[in-house]
Amino acid sequence: MILHICTRDEWAAARAAGVYTADSLASQGFIHCSTEEQLHVPATALFRGRPDMVVLEIDESRLPAPIVWEEGDPPHPDGWLFPHLYAALPVTAVVATRDYAPDPDGSFSPESFTRAPRMPA
Repeated sequence: MILHICTRDEWAAARAAGVYTADSLASQGFIHCSTEEQLHVPATALFRGRPDMVVLEIDESRLPAPIVWEEGDPPHPDGWLFPHLYAALPVTAVVATRDYAPDPDGSFSPESFTRAPRMPA
């Protein structure tokens, strides 16, 4: 299972369209994803303090293209590789979602993800 973070509005639009396309798909050619252990890193870097975030839980077997594991941008100091999807994400590949709220200091933590209730996509 891999994860992607986006706004609730972006997810609502994707559900209506049947497909999710992040801005990065047009600008970089792929959709940035994470593992559960990595999720807090891009969440804090890109969405610090935003209360409107949702995490998409993605079943890789339902994707139209294989996941490619690559360095982040910027690369993580511990050499972590992140999963990238070089295609649009069909909403049928998302098996659940979780609201992802920042901690009081604005950062996102692994604990705030695991505490969030899992909802069917």
